[in-house]
Amino acid sequence: MVSALLLPASVAAQTYGFPQAQALLKSSCAGCHSGEKPSGGFHVGKIATPESFDAETRAWSRVLARVKDGDMPPKQVPPLAAAARDQFTGFIEKTLRTAACADGLSPLPARMRRLNRAEYAATVRDLLNIPVNAGQGLPADGAGGEGFDNAAEVLFVSPIHAEKYLEGAKLALEYGFSDPRSRARFLPAHWTPRQVFESIVPRAFRRPARPGEVERYLALYEEAARKGDHYDAAMQYALQALLVSPHFLFRIEEPNPNAGPRYLPDYALASRLSYFLWGSMPDEELMAEAAAGRLNNAVVLREQVARMLKAEKSREFAEAFVEQWLNTRELGRDIKPDAKLFAPYYETETESGIRYEPILFFQEVFARNLPLTEFIDSKYTVLSSRLQRHYGLKLKTPIRQQPVWVELPENSRRGGLLGMAAIHAVSSLPNRTSPVLRGKWVLDAMLGTPPPPPPPNVPELKEHAGEAPKTLRERLEIHRQNPVCASCHQKIDPIGFGLEHYDVIGRWRDQDAGKPIDAKGTLPDGTSFDGVDELKQALLSKKDLFVRNLTVKMLGYALSRGLTLEDQCTVDRIAEAVKRDGYRSQTLINEIVLSVPFRYQPGTSPKMAVANP
Repeated sequence: MVSALLLPASVAAQTYGFPQAQALLKSSCAGCHSGEKPSGGFHVGKIATPESFDAETRAWSRVLARVKDGDMPPKQVPPLAAAARDQFTGFIEKTLRTAACADGLSPLPARMRRLNRAEYAATVRDLLNIPVNAGQGLPADGAGGEGFDNAAEVLFVSPIHAEKYLEGAKLALEYGFSDPRSRARFLPAHWTPRQVFESIVPRAFRRPARPGEVERYLALYEEAARKGDHYDAAMQYALQALLVSPHFLFRIEEPNPNAGPRYLPDYALASRLSYFLWGSMPDEELMAEAAAGRLNNAVVLREQVARMLKAEKSREFAEAFVEQWLNTRELGRDIKPDAKLFAPYYETETESGIRYEPILFFQEVFARNLPLTEFIDSKYTVLSSRLQRHYGLKLKTPIRQQPVWVELPENSRRGGLLGMAAIHAVSSLPNRTSPVLRGKWVLDAMLGTPPPPPPPNVPELKEHAGEAPKTLRERLEIHRQNPVCASCHQKIDPIGFGLEHYDVIGRWRDQDAGKPIDAKGTLPDGTSFDGVDELKQALLSKKDLFVRNLTVKMLGYALSRGLTLEDQCTVDRIAEAVKRDGYRSQTLINEIVLSVPFRYQPGTSPKMAVANP
C-alpha cells in the first residue's frame, strides 16, 4: 500500500470509499470476472456490498494481493494508473484491517519449525562451546514471511537434511571431544554418564527433561559400551543421537489446553526471545529466569532485552536481520560490481568494511537505545581505517583497522543508511549506477511502499551510439517517455536521482559523462529535494512511515512468519508506542516482545481475544 503520506496532496484530499472501489472493479475486472463462467472461478458479485468485507474476507484479500503484485488486471489489458491502483489497494487494506481489529487481538498458534541453517550452526556452537560451523553443509534456506529465512512457512525438511544433520553432528562432536576447552563445557572429566546427560539434555531441548528422556540417551551410551566401544566413542554415539532429535532440531511449543489464550510458558518464551535477539539457544540466565517463573514479568522482560542487545551475540541478530531487510546479503553473490571498473571494492578490507557497516551500525543503534531516525540520518557511523579512506573522510581522531563507532565530520554526506556504500552497491548495476534500482530500494526497504513489478516487454535502456555522451539522467528521461513505463517511473526515478552523486561502490562524484550531476528529485507526494542531504530531510518528514515499515519487518522476523491482517493492528499499536517514546530503538523491541502475537498462546477456541493485553 502507498500511504496517503506519499500520495500527491490533490489525490490524497479526495474521498475514496466503497463506491469508487466498485467502479474500478466494474471497469477493470468485470469483463473477465462476471457472467456464468467467470475467469478463475472468481465473480465480482461476491464482493459487491460493504458487508462482503466481513463475509468474503478471503476474496477481498486475494483481490488486494493480485492488484498490489501487478497480476491484475492481466497483461493483455491496459494497466491501472499508479494513483488509481494506490487508492484502490489502500482503501481495501485499511477496511480489512479495521474489520480484523474490531474484536480484539487473538494470538495465532505457533507452527512447529526447524532451526534454519544459521540458527542450527549457532545452537550447536553454543551447546558444545565450539568455533566450528556445523551447518555449513546444509542447504541454503529460502525467504518467506516478511522476507526472512527464519519463516516457518519455508522451513520444511527435505531428505537431504537428515543426511546433513548427521554429518554436522559428527563434525561438531569430533571437534568438541578433541578440544580441551570445548570438552570441559559438556563433558567434565569428573562427571558420570548420568550427570552428563542430566546436564546436556535440558540445554539441548531448551526446557527441563521429561520422564525417560535422560534415560534414553544414557541407554544408548551403555549399549555402545557393552559392544566394546571406549568411553569417547560410546558417548559420541549417544550425543550424536541427541543432536538429530526433533526436540533439538525443531522449535516445538506445547499447545495450550485452556479454552482462552494464556501467556506463553516461560521456557517457550525464553526460546522465542533468544532466537529473536541472538539467533541461538537461551543462555543460563534466561533459563534461570524461566525456571523461576519470572520471565513473563514485563519488568524482567525489559531487563533481558536490554542485556541481550548489549551482548556480543546480538551480532547474529543484526547480521541476519539487516542483510535481509536491506538486501545487502546479495553483495558478492548475485550482485557484484564490475571488477575492472571498480577494482578497489575487491580489496579484502574494503569489501569487508562495506559489508559490515550497516550491520555494526544497526547493532550500535539498538545497544545504545538511539532513535530509529538514526537510520535516516545520523552524525555517526561505524568505520574501519580502510573504509574511512574509501570515503575520503578526515576524522578528528585517527582510527585503526578494526571498525569503531565514530562521529562524522560536518558535511560528510555519510550519515544514515543512504550514506553507506553497501546500499549504493546493492542498488546499482555491475557497471553503472541505477536511479531506478535506488529509487525502488528507498520505496521498498525504507518506506515499505514497493512499486509493482514492471509490465512485460519493457524496452531496455540503450546506449546511444554515435551521439554525444548522455548522462544517465538524460537517458532515463528518454526511457520514461514510454507511457507504459511512465506511471511507475515518475514515482521511482526522481528518488534515485537524489543518490546519483554516489558511484557504484559508494564513492562521491560530481560528474557523470563529463557533465555536472543533477541530483534534484521529488517524492511521490510532490516534496522536492536537491541531493542526498535534502532527500534525508524529506524522508525524516515521513519518519512515521519508515518506523511502521521497520515494525512490520521486525515483527515478522520476531514471529518467524508472515503477518496477517490482524497482526497489522499490533503493528499500529507498536508504531504508536515507539512514536510516543521518541522513536527509541529498544522501545520497538520491547513492544514486540510484550505484544499479543509474541507473548501469548491461543487456546482451544482460537478466536478468543486477549483481555486487556
